[in-house]
Amino acid sequence: MSRSLALLVFGIMAVFFGCFFIYPIWTTVKLAFETPDHRFTLEFITEVFLNPLYREGLVNSFIIAIWTTLGCLVISMPLAMMFVRYDFPGKTLLNSLVLTPMVLPPFVGAIGIKAILGQAGALNSMLIQLGLMNAQRPTDWLGEGQMLGIVVMEVLHLYPILYLNIAAVLANLDPAMEEAGASLGCPPWQRFWRITVPLIMPGIFAGGTIVFIWAFTELGVPLVFDYDRVTAVQIFRSLNDLSDNPFPYALVVVMLVFSTLIYTLSKLFFGRASSTGGGRATTARETVRLPLGIGLLCTAAFAFVTFLAVMPHLGVVLLSFADDWYATVLPQAYTLDHFHQALGHELTLSSIANSLKYSVFAIGFALVLGIGVAYVNVRTRLWGRQLLDAMAMLPLAVPGVVMAFGYLAMTRPGRQFDWLILGEDPFLILVIAYAVRRLPYIVRSASAGFQQVSPALEEAAQNLGATPERALWRITLPLVAPNLLAGGLLAFAFAMLEVSDSMILAQQSSHFPITKAIYFLVMGLGNGPSLASALGVWAMIFLTITIVGAALLLGKKLGALFR
Repeated sequence: MSRSLALLVFGIMAVFFGCFFIYPIWTTVKLAFETPDHRFTLEFITEVFLNPLYREGLVNSFIIAIWTTLGCLVISMPLAMMFVRYDFPGKTLLNSLVLTPMVLPPFVGAIGIKAILGQAGALNSMLIQLGLMNAQRPTDWLGEGQMLGIVVMEVLHLYPILYLNIAAVLANLDPAMEEAGASLGCPPWQRFWRITVPLIMPGIFAGGTIVFIWAFTELGVPLVFDYDRVTAVQIFRSLNDLSDNPFPYALVVVMLVFSTLIYTLSKLFFGRASSTGGGRATTARETVRLPLGIGLLCTAAFAFVTFLAVMPHLGVVLLSFADDWYATVLPQAYTLDHFHQALGHELTLSSIANSLKYSVFAIGFALVLGIGVAYVNVRTRLWGRQLLDAMAMLPLAVPGVVMAFGYLAMTRPGRQFDWLILGEDPFLILVIAYAVRRLPYIVRSASAGFQQVSPALEEAAQNLGATPERALWRITLPLVAPNLLAGGLLAFAFAMLEVSDSMILAQQSSHFPITKAIYFLVMGLGNGPSLASALGVWAMIFLTITIVGAALLLGKKLGALFR
């Protein structure tokens, strides 16, 4: 790529980033600090911390995020240690199944959790039949206010992100460091805490930060549990009162500040391994073949965690087929009517078509941007290329609900970008929102591909008379196509089931994407949850195929997409 073209990519990305990342955030911040007569004020921000309702929402969001992160760490650390260091029966298959929780948005899985852990759910019914529970006083496993259910759902959905990061950094850890400790008489448990944990801390914090911010700003799960006492839901509930109410903007700004602070501190202190030996291993690690008995225990541990993770999905599947499922372990009767009704419902077919339309255009746009950013960052020595890469990755640090609210604010009537809402049609703004939110996946997968392809191949083509652009098109892009396909598949799948942008930006039923259609079906009366589950099963099948395909193409590089 010529220097002029690299500069053009930099310029396009800078303009795009300024218009659709900086400006929406700035618009929201401006409205949070501005009175109706355009004077600066701290009143609205201060009120967020003084108002008991808003303060409770922030505290509850932090509690959910902390317990979710700790729960993911408790699950992920042992699994990653077992996978990297030991051989046991079914290791490869079980490792691939770790990605299972990601085949469904957690707010859809919450429907299944409610069917299983509710007071009249499957678990209580089983315990009552076994005589271990009083039928007149069934246990409320979801807890008062259902915060426990939200944490459980978040942990079961997000632990793969932390697992992938810890497993990757463990695989790159130089075993010579631990061997040196062992030669000095340090026992295994002490080696783990004093040598291994400090060296893998960057990986723990890389994944843990994403998990914490994701849980802190999660909108869909609390909505399905009808739990309003968290900041994200308070923001969502205020959408109908934006014109005269500045407090939603203040809430968004407070959430943005906390999320950005957490992400920045993580990058500042753990952005790169600072300890000697924290980089790539200089000697290969030999996995230990465990005795059959201990190996089967490891297999059982992986299988048990996977079973817990797929439990919400099983609940969704059973509910989609259930004709009658109340106070019983399993449905008493099964039917296919919910699938027929779901596909025939006025919301579902249009929402599937809308999601396909939004996602295809968004990922096509993101691929063009992502390839340019990755190539400039990996192949050129252009000044500021690291800044370009940082710009592309910043959407990971900003909560989806914050970005969605910013897009809503900047497209209100009279604003500079109100033309992005064409006659109440959010097509353009949703395409942009999906592209921005999924651009990091494209950039990371494309960067991995460019790093694997030797630049000598392009240089040879240029020596034979090809221009840099032609060498890129004819030589490099075909070689990195598997990485681009994998990143594109993941980005497309997650765009199809995007929650925050879809819930906030699509206001009319004719423009609903899949996720908002599922939410409206869940909140509906009668068999609404069953219809939502049926639509969720279709989404689950689609996302399973795409994630498995991406995993096969990217292999161990998959974890890098979540850093």
